[in-house]
Amino acid sequence: MFHRLRVLAVAGLLMAGSAAAMVATAPAASADTQICEQFGTTTIGGRYVVMNNRWGSSQPQCINVTSTGFSIIRQDGTGNTSGAPVSYPAVYLGCHYSNCSPGSPLPAQISRISSANTSISNSYPSSGTYDAAYDIWLNADTNVSGVQDTEIMVWLHHTGSIQPIGSPTGSANIAGRTWTVWTGSNGQNNVVSYVQSGISSISFNVMDFVRDTLSRGSQYGNSNWYLTSIQAGFEPWIGGVGLAVNNFSATVNTGGPTGGPTGGPTGGPTGGPGGCAATYSTVNSWQGGFQGEVTVRNTGSSPIDGWTVSGSLPGGATITQLWNGSLSGSGASFTVRNLSYNGSIPGGGSTSFGFIGAGSTPGSLSLSCSSS
Repeated sequence: MFHRLRVLAVAGLLMAGSAAAMVATAPAASADTQICEQFGTTTIGGRYVVMNNRWGSSQPQCINVTSTGFSIIRQDGTGNTSGAPVSYPAVYLGCHYSNCSPGSPLPAQISRISSANTSISNSYPSSGTYDAAYDIWLNADTNVSGVQDTEIMVWLHHTGSIQPIGSPTGSANIAGRTWTVWTGSNGQNNVVSYVQSGISSISFNVMDFVRDTLSRGSQYGNSNWYLTSIQAGFEPWIGGVGLAVNNFSATVNTGGPTGGPTGGPTGGPTGGPGGCAATYSTVNSWQGGFQGEVTVRNTGSSPIDGWTVSGSLPGGATITQLWNGSLSGSGASFTVRNLSYNGSIPGGGSTSFGFIGAGSTPGSLSLSCSSS
């Protein structure tokens, strides 16, 4: 539900200059690994990220990570059953607050995804108040550094009096089951929840839920938007020890089109060459350093498949950390190229990269941008 509201926590880490919130990969778990850090992560199978993600409580939570999943082994917090849970420990493919799974195929434009198949096997304890749910994230562009625009939750199991965000507004027949559909907003993004219970294992095509979501209104997005992550885990309110993802897998196949949903435009802009422009803004500053962001925009009506931004920081300032791009250069001069997941920008669309700088905060930057 609300675990995605990590904005203040992330901002605090950035102010402290920590790399934890910005690195694109996490250390791999070669054997069972215990994570008790609030937002601690590791990778499994050279493909997925597992995160502890205790965002709603100051009380300890620990997970045991295996080669195929994880389990909650300690959970001391208590959530308000009329409000938010204490955490969302999960395993995912894709990008979550700039932490991307190894070789991530996401973000990927929805219109280009032919299938996104996933399967999961869970174990549930006999006591506690919790839900077991997929979290599927959509965004209007490829920026994965913060809160995404639309959240799709697929509730596989739940106990107690908890309920999804919003209210029930319909039903859907997907993956051989009938789901109760809830729609609402948590104040930062729209949420569509598909609710069942008692499901301990399931396989399905994520795009079936995505297409149904888009058919429910343009506010949820359209086929020009991006699928940014496929996550699966648990939201505990009370207890939760023994909740386990035994096995998780997800595979995204691109090469669409898949056919447009009924809830918005189904094709990208056509005609006219692609081009790019880059603009700088200061996000934060402090004595001796600052956080900057560069927005890269496709100025044409045709998609571009790669971009390069060059510039120089004034007054001898230098870039010390950077995310959502590949940095080269020396001293104040720098060149940033796209990564595998954010090189493709539709006509009129945009993406961004951010960085931490040492030295005087620039008021503006003169940047050049080239596209391919």
